[in-house]
Amino acid sequence: MMIKLGNVKLEINSLKVKTASGLIWSVLDLVFNQGINFIVQIILARLLLPEDFGTIAIISVFIGISSAFVDSGFTNALIRENDVTEEEYSTVFYFNLAISIVMYIVLFILAPTISIFFDNYKLKAMIRILSLGIIFNSIELTQRVMLIKKLDFKTQTKVSIIASTLSGIVGVIVALNGFGAWSLVIRALLMYVIQASILCIFNRWKPALIFDIDSFKRLFGFGWKMLISGLIDTLYNNIYYVIIGKKFSAVDLGYYTNAAKLSEPTYSIITKAIEKVSFPILSKISDDDKLRNAYRIIFKNTVFIALPIMLGLSAIGEPLIMIILGSNWANSIVYFQMLCVAGIGFPVGVINLNILQIKGRSDLFLRLEIIKKTILVITIAVVLIFRLGIMGLLWGTLINTIIGYFINSYYSKDLISYSTLEQIKDIKNTVIISIIMTVIVYSIGVFFTCGNCVKILVQVLVGVSIYFLGNKLIKSEELNTIFELLLLLLKREDSKKEKS
Repeated sequence: MMIKLGNVKLEINSLKVKTASGLIWSVLDLVFNQGINFIVQIILARLLLPEDFGTIAIISVFIGISSAFVDSGFTNALIRENDVTEEEYSTVFYFNLAISIVMYIVLFILAPTISIFFDNYKLKAMIRILSLGIIFNSIELTQRVMLIKKLDFKTQTKVSIIASTLSGIVGVIVALNGFGAWSLVIRALLMYVIQASILCIFNRWKPALIFDIDSFKRLFGFGWKMLISGLIDTLYNNIYYVIIGKKFSAVDLGYYTNAAKLSEPTYSIITKAIEKVSFPILSKISDDDKLRNAYRIIFKNTVFIALPIMLGLSAIGEPLIMIILGSNWANSIVYFQMLCVAGIGFPVGVINLNILQIKGRSDLFLRLEIIKKTILVITIAVVLIFRLGIMGLLWGTLINTIIGYFINSYYSKDLISYSTLEQIKDIKNTVIISIIMTVIVYSIGVFFTCGNCVKILVQVLVGVSIYFLGNKLIKSEELNTIFELLLLLLKREDSKKEKS
């Protein structure tokens, strides 16, 4: 059976079915996981103070940096390997565990200093407790890689849903009993513990008593560059938390944090789903022409989905924040709107960066990360020197997103003959229709004088209608592709039922 995707005919084989199935399970994983976290976040936002969220945001910076050291690029190194041995899995497991213990000890010792630096006495004890999650996270890394290698996203979905639900329930109960920021600490730590425990039960893998030096050296040869890239990326993603927490206040950081937490789930779902599925799938394609065609389809469809959603969320930002968080969080509205627009760059960027990893060019990956982050540092320096405030930081984020896309896509031309200009031509119709939709939806919000619930309902209905009809009118390839993939999956499920 053949289907036409643009000018390219692709045979529907097991690889394509796995791609579609894996993408569905990845999206379900992220939707349920982020959905549960989203609901819990809303409840906690009405129970806790902005400074409580600001305090946890500061801790998350140090947890993120430590986690990058624990992983050290070995996750991607194992995923890109065609045949991974038991010795290699065990070697990576013991390395991850050892580094996690070292990082916990470091954070335990530094906790008082961090508390003094941010002038927040709560940080000392909270860092020492929540940092235990780093050790549990190290235990699950190898287990998760094994599932990814098998394209078993169904098991990962089950684990995430169970962990998010249980930790969320406990977090809310603790918050209702007046524990404040500690409810966020307990919830996050439980998430680590539950995920590691259930993954070990479901995957049923135990490391062998072996540490292979040769395997370690070979994997680390690729991984160390990913480690540096990961550290730079972690600092990049969290640097605003540090600056706002230090230069402003925990309250301001709380407003920014919740705006980020509300905007992040959507682009995070798209980004992680694409990354989790496209990387192992594209890694199996050795022919350059087939790789280019597959990559092009993934890129176009990612933009087709991500762009209207993120721009649409930005357009309905005001009524959305008012409904979800209430008027006490009104200061978060403009932060949310700008972060949504900037969020478009994440799913688009990760596709271009995947090509570098698939081609084994971790050196180029590192080079691009250094260039992008250097530009970020310059932007932040300008904002701080001229005292442009939090809005200046957000405008800097938006500008860096645009620059980051051009930087990320630069090497795609050399590696798979798919230039930045070709990419822009491929998505121009999606961009035009999305912008028209956004302007109309935002205008409805400005000129409609009605309740927030009615306003947001009208905005969503109008936005979806404009985008769907616009793409139908121009006979969009991406719209047809999505319908064809959904039909393929439905037929697959029907055939399974008939066999059973």
